Amino acid sequence: MIIREKYMAQIRSFYENDLIKVITGIRRCGKSVILKQIMKELESTGKRCLFLDFDLRPIRTQIPNADALIAYVNKYLKNDKLYIFLDEIQNVTEWNEAVRTLRLYNTSVFITGSNSKLLSREFTKELSGRYVSFRIKPFVYREAKEYATQLGRPYEINDYLVWGGFPAALEQPNEDAMKRYLNDLNTTIIYNDLENRYNIRKKDIFERIVDFILISNARIFSAKSIADYMKGQNISISVPTVIKYLDYLKEAYVIEDIPLYSPKAKSKLNYYYKLYDEDVSFNSIRVSGNRYDLTHNLENIVLNELIYMGYEITVYNHKGREIDFRAVKGNKTYLIQVAYSVAEEKAYDREFSAFASIDNTAKKIIITNDDFDYSTSTVYHYRLRDFLLKNEL
Repeated sequence: MIIREKYMAQIRSFYENDLIKVITGIRRCGKSVILKQIMKELESTGKRCLFLDFDLRPIRTQIPNADALIAYVNKYLKNDKLYIFLDEIQNVTEWNEAVRTLRLYNTSVFITGSNSKLLSREFTKELSGRYVSFRIKPFVYREAKEYATQLGRPYEINDYLVWGGFPAALEQPNEDAMKRYLNDLNTTIIYNDLENRYNIRKKDIFERIVDFILISNARIFSAKSIADYMKGQNISISVPTVIKYLDYLKEAYVIEDIPLYSPKAKSKLNYYYKLYDEDVSFNSIRVSGNRYDLTHNLENIVLNELIYMGYEITVYNHKGREIDFRAVKGNKTYLIQVAYSVAEEKAYDREFSAFASIDNTAKKIIITNDDFDYSTSTVYHYRLRDFLLKNEL
């Protein structure tokens, strides 16, 4: 398994902190692996560590609740600090009481968890400010490429545009097995986790809406526009219910909603969002045949890369004309347009004209899958293969 240094570097400065370190993220994005990598790093410096995986039945049976967990850890406490790693902690009854108590000892506590009992984002609600959280995402391209190389198999950009970056998907022996794994993961997250967690009664309607949202990534929506579309499909659903379903998907880190930014108002327009899939495979497994939506998936992976780089992202709305991303970090602002190709004149004119009448206070960038460099005096063109290897814009 690769070392995900981007995340390790963020977490490392909190190793000695008494706050609870919460590792969050969508199912199967690699949270448990990072937990074990942290432990291995600490053990290599002589630190004492205790790892408990509550997905294992013997551990759950021996330590079913908060009192049992506290008593179990007490046996390992000594004068030197103990580093405690609790994987899938939601399987412990009153786990929040246990970890809040354990952090008061001479310990450093790290936790992960995700299933229908408690979705990742909900962990932070249970700890009342006594935590610091780190969100882990599926592999960005450079990580997927590195892991595939370790596995001794090719994984090119076009593969990533279709099948995304869930680590275990790359381990599958062929495309059919990869698709089967991703479909099973989708079933676990959407149907088992969300429908069970929220006791959704009208499952067929919920699943229709989820399918529509995930196959329509990188489009601008409002809750009303989704309700109106479903009405056109002879499905009656209220706007508040759509909002509730969107919140469920966000709670499980299935989608990312990016608000629109108006330079005129200099603020976010919170009633419209552009919705993106956490991983483009959620789009691809819903496609009939093999006509994969490479255009919108490309925009989706650019968004994931920008988040990975640490930019604050909004969609830029300039006089009713959309530019895909406004990316801000520190005192630097970038306007970014994404297209699969601008080789044809019509596509070139459409994409580059989006920057017309915008001053040059922000760096203007267009990202495409073309090989030729289409940079102009005012707009930088990044080839996708180059952009995916960048650490900064």
